[in-house]
Amino acid sequence: MTYRSVLSLKKDDHRWAPTKGPGGPGPGQGVGSSGEDVAVRRAKHYFQGLVGGGWRLEAKMLVIGERINATTKAVDAAIRQRHAALIRELAAGQVAAGATMLDVNAGVSQGDEPERMEWLVRTVQAVARVPLCLDSTNPEALERGLAAHRGRALVNSASGDEEAVTRILALAREHSAAVVCLIAGGGQPGPATERLATAASMVREAVACGLSPDDVYIDPGVLPASCEGKAVSETLQTINGVKASLGAKVVVGLSNVSFGLPNRQLLNRTFLAMAMAAGLDAAIMDPTDAQLMAAFLAAQALLGQDEYCLTYIKAHREGKLA
Repeated sequence: MTYRSVLSLKKDDHRWAPTKGPGGPGPGQGVGSSGEDVAVRRAKHYFQGLVGGGWRLEAKMLVIGERINATTKAVDAAIRQRHAALIRELAAGQVAAGATMLDVNAGVSQGDEPERMEWLVRTVQAVARVPLCLDSTNPEALERGLAAHRGRALVNSASGDEEAVTRILALAREHSAAVVCLIAGGGQPGPATERLATAASMVREAVACGLSPDDVYIDPGVLPASCEGKAVSETLQTINGVKASLGAKVVVGLSNVSFGLPNRQLLNRTFLAMAMAAGLDAAIMDPTDAQLMAAFLAAQALLGQDEYCLTYIKAHREGKLA
């Protein structure tokens, strides 16, 4: 099919019906009989592995919404006061904007992080049918959050002392969760060769704890572009190396790259496209930034991650690329 033929798709064109299976059409439910816009059907089929049934981590790249974070005063106050409306509004808004996972950070507050995390997980999943990224290094908080979580979560992250890392990896295995392993830990990440060696060690440790390499998301440690000339290059080389040699996935905290610089949004979306080309699997980012999401959709289309560019075309029709 050519670009022109994709643009001219008709609702009764059965060549474009999703294949049968979870999320696909059953008897009498082809594109023509339902009358539903073909791009909508394709998008539903595309995301069924993520949001259907067990909410598996199978989207081509995870957009992890970053806005439910207790380091911001409003969110911290909402969690402290158990003000569910604000949290649910943030959750629903990010999913509507395109997030396929939500990061939840309950903060560290007078030793009650476990209770806060459990409340946050239940509150968010009451309105957002996507998996969550449980953002904590506190094993007790992660255990409470994982017990409350429906579906397969992402633990962010296995870091800290050796005992804490071992316990967090064991929790991930027990709850069939994926896990983020942070290369930098408490220090500054080095050159790509050092980061890859550390990543390899982390993957081996996770496998020894009963996880598979595919369960591991390596965070290569994104340094601000302003801190030294090769910071971004070293991160991109690390992403490429992890994908080429370790069998693990890669996640980044996107906005770190632009810290301290003007026009941060421009740097964020440019880095996102570059990292996706290097093999990025997930980014913790702000999905309500329309230009950032437009760059994501464009990169996805150009990298062959959007079959026939249908998601991109649908976004254009809805005015989301302007």
